[in-house]
Amino acid sequence: MHVLNLGILAHVDAGKTSLTERLLHSAGVIDELGGVDAGNTRTDTLELERRRGITIKSAVVSFALGDATVNLIDTPGHPDFIAEVERVLGVLDGAVLVVSAVEGVQPQTRVLMRTLRRLRIPTLVFVNKIDRRGACPDRVLRAVRERLTPAVVPMGTAHGLGTRAARFVPAPPGPDALDALADLDDSLLTAYVEDRVSPDDVRAALADGTRRALAHPVYCGSAHTGAGVDALITGIRDLLPPADGDPGGPLSGTVFKVERGPAGEKIAYARLFSGTLRVRDRVPFGPPAGEDGSRAEARVTAVSVFDGGTDTRADEVRAGRIARLWGLADVRIGDALGAPPTTHGHLFAPPTLETVVDPADGTDRRALHRALTRLAEQDPLIGLRHDEVRQETHVSLYGEVQKEVIEATLAEESGLRATFRETTPLCVERPLGEGEAAAFNQKDGNPFLATVGLRVAPAPPGSGVRFGLEVELGSMPYAFFKAVEDTVRETLGQGLYGWRVPDCVVTMTHSGYSPRQSHAHQGFDKSMSSTGYDFRGLTPLVLMEALRRAGTRVHEPVHRFRLETPADTLAALLPALAGLRAVPATTTTRGTVCELEGTVPAAHVHALEQRLPGLTRGEAELETAFDHYAPAPPGAVPRRPRTDLNPLNRKEYLLNLTRRTGALTSDKPG
Repeated sequence: MHVLNLGILAHVDAGKTSLTERLLHSAGVIDELGGVDAGNTRTDTLELERRRGITIKSAVVSFALGDATVNLIDTPGHPDFIAEVERVLGVLDGAVLVVSAVEGVQPQTRVLMRTLRRLRIPTLVFVNKIDRRGACPDRVLRAVRERLTPAVVPMGTAHGLGTRAARFVPAPPGPDALDALADLDDSLLTAYVEDRVSPDDVRAALADGTRRALAHPVYCGSAHTGAGVDALITGIRDLLPPADGDPGGPLSGTVFKVERGPAGEKIAYARLFSGTLRVRDRVPFGPPAGEDGSRAEARVTAVSVFDGGTDTRADEVRAGRIARLWGLADVRIGDALGAPPTTHGHLFAPPTLETVVDPADGTDRRALHRALTRLAEQDPLIGLRHDEVRQETHVSLYGEVQKEVIEATLAEESGLRATFRETTPLCVERPLGEGEAAAFNQKDGNPFLATVGLRVAPAPPGSGVRFGLEVELGSMPYAFFKAVEDTVRETLGQGLYGWRVPDCVVTMTHSGYSPRQSHAHQGFDKSMSSTGYDFRGLTPLVLMEALRRAGTRVHEPVHRFRLETPADTLAALLPALAGLRAVPATTTTRGTVCELEGTVPAAHVHALEQRLPGLTRGEAELETAFDHYAPAPPGAVPRRPRTDLNPLNRKEYLLNLTRRTGALTSDKPG
């Protein structure tokens, strides 16, 4: 029996979850169809998902398809939860992209298809809702060719559109599809030219092109009535590739979801790409943690695998399968199990918005922070910053809907009421030039037994923080160099104006330490010997002074937008766009419809979404996505409150450090 890990993806409200229910019903896993509106679907298990009628967390359920086990993963469609989709894509063998026959290709549809093609994930397209009034599969098929991929292969025709009697009639690929397939398969091209193409040739070329993610078969139907679903199931069985992996090979897997069990224990959802994992095995996971490159380890206390519509306890999980694992208390989403598999980095843009979460009346601030920390464990792209001085917790976001979901989740899962301040954009800082600074051991009032010199220089956007040495690696213990590098990366989380400095080159120009000293019969004397604390304490002062001399400029996040609107609304729309600092770059008119593409600051995207319906009679279609960071406009520089000990103020920093650690004592030099 082979395994297929299948993702269902779509723009919100295209019918993903309904299709999942229909597939489970057709496979005999459930006796009665659940409904999104009724709040009783199999995969939307959170109370919040049932009430709002949207998918927030990915869910796994399995069914048998002939001699195969299909692990079906339902994913969120709303762009605010794109991080949940990102984690799932890395564990898929194939996907079904759902497109509404009424609304057609929508913004999130394009984002998802671009990513599926980039990752070369074999994908079938299902045009849903052919029973709805306004359904037009032919129009949608043209849009799929124009906006998603030219290599589409219609697998039949739809009839009785807009009625409950709508149906899908499977048919062999037509001449246009044969042309597309012949371009992908030399043997089919030869047979095509020689006019000797057989149905077997077409089926073989279609399966090969689909499994190589070059061709995309298109089915039509209705998840509501079941029309076309049997044909889709046949396509899933015949055209998508099974999971591969050697059960006897070295252990390699990845964690794509973490949830809490009834007793608060962590349960990790993992896909195994190689090897076999058994109960009581000790498993290395996560990034290297020790100076020797060692990783955290934990013993797996229980395993369950997905089978027959549920998960069942098992003694082991083999390569190709998805399992739930107990016992990995410190595991995080994205952690590798065993040998790290090939990764693709982040597939979607990071959050570009931030808000402060405050406890409502009667809510304990510490309990709120603990609950937010648990939520962040389940979503690594949602970052937390805690300001101990102001006792504030900052949460990064993709959009306003996510804020509402966090608020409801806190209330329902933890019994905590919270309020959210106005959402603000997450800016970054970039160095303007080079800057150097140094502090020397036991000189000029340096209270740390360490010498640290650093130079900061700009780096291209997207290159990250690079740390280098201009001193001999053997000039002091490696642990001290590691302490400097780690502290540099941590300190750059807040630049001169409080924003992260994501791209720069930091070079260590000076180093020095006090060798280990001891008194007779008394052992190691910290007051005379350098420790990692000295380098961790001194580095922020030196780094921020170098950054001050280099200077930084704040850059704000900018989204690209694509806007389709009736041409007669442009007169009212263009001044509004200008007022929101949106800059149209291109304008194309097709009949009565005008398409604008350009950029808009992330800070104004929500306002644009709110104003569009009134300016365009509700007929505009807006697509936005993060594109780049651009210098903030002249005027007041956007600032972000600091959450650290403030190394920009030497006196304040040393005082705060003394209060926090008690480590700076009068018997230290200086």
